[in-house]
Amino acid sequence: MLSLNKPVAETVARHLVATGQLIDEDPALALAHAMAARRLASRISAVREAVGLAAYHAGEWQTAIAELRTYHRMTGLQSHLAVLADCERALGRPERAIDLFRGADRAKLDQAVAIELLIVAAGARGDLGQKDAAVAMLQVPELTADPAEPWTARLRYAYADALLAVGRREEAREWFSRAAGVDTDGETDAAERLLELDGVLIEGDEDDDETAEEIAAGPGTPGAVPARPDGDVTVAAGDLTGEDEENDLDSEDEEDENDLDGDELTGEQVTGERAAPVADRAASGGAPQVEFRADGPAAQPAADDESEPGQR
Repeated sequence: MLSLNKPVAETVARHLVATGQLIDEDPALALAHAMAARRLASRISAVREAVGLAAYHAGEWQTAIAELRTYHRMTGLQSHLAVLADCERALGRPERAIDLFRGADRAKLDQAVAIELLIVAAGARGDLGQKDAAVAMLQVPELTADPAEPWTARLRYAYADALLAVGRREEAREWFSRAAGVDTDGETDAAERLLELDGVLIEGDEDDDETAEEIAAGPGTPGAVPARPDGDVTVAAGDLTGEDEENDLDSEDEEDENDLDGDELTGEQVTGERAAPVADRAASGGAPQVEFRADGPAAQPAADDESEPGQR
């Protein structure tokens, strides 16, 4: 049985807290924290998920693929298939993204994950020059969902973008408008795209302007999948049991790590020395609650005062 002693569990927790706090504003440092947690608790599924999502935010696509594959194997979930497919697109492998879409067990997918996977797969069709096929893929009943779901704006935006790519400008305008109408959180730039189609130029304070690189690419563009941790990932000491299971995971880890093609972190990020002070500050004022972001779920490593990491 795998367990962590209390000091190690607390250190891992602090690193995960820091990962969640930094993942949007400094993804590279968030990844360094997640990697530090991984070196101490590589058998904890929430740690592997944290590394994968931080790597995705940091644009370390190979690392994200390896870690999220491992997370899926450890948990039996398919919750990050859209992120995996998006990484394949970013690496210039749209065929693999489409294969992930085709091979998904839709009966086991949360609807939000299924919609994001569809958006990514349609984008992959576009990458291959199959623009009409991308439009056809996105013509699903959920486009007209009423009331709107959290993913409705992103789906409509992707559809509008696909229509524009095949020259159906008026239809694209309609769907950008419909996307903007339900995008209450500003997840997309549908309103701006709508103004562009109408020939309206927006000039604002340079300090308020975001560069094209800073603005999250529209849905359907590599790097644009909302990457959030699973809602109920709580790690107990007995989650990983049995020597055969651990040996199987070891061999699978090696296969994934062989695919990294030199993308491993080096220097301060590997040592974790730079990451530790931030984690300490994040944990000040009481016992850490392991959350990837302020509104995200808790995922706390198990603590066992009597056993060392890896003891069964």
